[in-house]
Amino acid sequence: MKIGELGQIAQCTVETVRYYEKEGLLPQPERTASNFRSYGPQHLERLRFIRNCRALDMTHGEIRTLLEVMDAPAAGCGRVNALLDEHIGHVDARIAELMQLKQQLGELRHQCQAEQPVAACGILQGLVSMESEARQERHTHLG
Repeated sequence: MKIGELGQIAQCTVETVRYYEKEGLLPQPERTASNFRSYGPQHLERLRFIRNCRALDMTHGEIRTLLEVMDAPAAGCGRVNALLDEHIGHVDARIAELMQLKQQLGELRHQCQAEQPVAACGILQGLVSMESEARQERHTHLG
């Protein structure tokens, strides 16, 4: 199949297919006599695998590791378990960061409870003071 067909079946763009080839995640296809790329079912399977990994927010490095393991089917899957455990840890850290962000936004939101002139908006004033606090913190650490 041609690159456009592959992209359509895998629900991604031709540019995405080329990008994954360039990154070494998707193997280079054979070429036809007229120099068109010719993709097979193994390309489709691998592209779907890559896309599923990306949907789980895995990095290209993590995907590359998983592909290496897949390419050695007789090996044990300990690396896969370790990689997934590490990825879960990254997700936990991001969740904690997002929870902190949510708390900060909630605190800001409580600073302006009613419609009033912009000059008196507690949210805007809070954003200005947060910026000042961030600058002071940087200067404290630098000095």
